[in-house]
Amino acid sequence: MTKIQQLIIMIIFKSIPLTHLYKFKAKLLQIIYKKISSNAKIVSSVKFLGISNIEIGDDTFIGHETMIIGASDTKVKIGSYCDISSRVMIITGTHEIDLEGLHIAGNGIGKDITINDGVWIGAHVTLLPGVKIGTKSIIAAGAVVIHDVPANVMVAGNPAVIKKRLV
Repeated sequence: MTKIQQLIIMIIFKSIPLTHLYKFKAKLLQIIYKKISSNAKIVSSVKFLGISNIEIGDDTFIGHETMIIGASDTKVKIGSYCDISSRVMIITGTHEIDLEGLHIAGNGIGKDITINDGVWIGAHVTLLPGVKIGTKSIIAAGAVVIHDVPANVMVAGNPAVIKKRLV
């Protein structure tokens, strides 16, 4: 698929009212990303930047102005039955620290992100490269996740830490 074709698909996707025609929007995104469930509910203000390997499972909701961004050679896997609120940042790209170069942000690197089934992510959460979120966990609004989150816990804060075990 050419960049022009992808651009046309994304223009159509963005022109659909935010919370309408979810099945049609999923079909459009499947043309580009292939592994998006046909019953995923993705608000049309969601932005996909740089990354091309995305999986989104059954009955997952991704909210207003969420960004999935990162290195083109990385993967974001979002399981089934997840609820991702508004303005969440899912970022797979970062840089090595370069103390010798002119820019301290050295060579770009990427690390995959995995969000397992049944996860609930609150508004304004940031998931940084390489994290894995365990099944049925809750990421509280505003949290910054820099380490893996086990299953069945609630985390909050910057950096996110376990606040409660759910089972």
